[in-house]
Amino acid sequence: MITDFAGSMPFVYVHVVVFAVWMLFVEESPWPTLTLVVSLEAIFLSTFVLIGQNRASAFQQEKADHDFLEAETEVKTNTELTREIHRLTVELHRRVVGPL
Repeated sequence: MITDFAGSMPFVYVHVVVFAVWMLFVEESPWPTLTLVVSLEAIFLSTFVLIGQNRASAFQQEKADHDFLEAETEVKTNTELTREIHRLTVELHRRVVGPL
């Protein structure tokens, strides 16, 4: 994805080489155009980073919702098991020892 490449050292190396070649050999006065290009690139890269963060946030929210539902189901199951164990214990006590 774009953010994977943009957050890597090869991205930096490519920019250093491209901008150095461009400034030294292509443009006679590169500063106005360089400023425009770098500003536009920063706008797009920051947008891509925010899109990546939004996707990660949505994934984390879905996982949190899933984990919450699983935990609630587990609590409900454990409560039912505890009640059944209690009922069986009372019944066993009644049969072995007699009525309470």
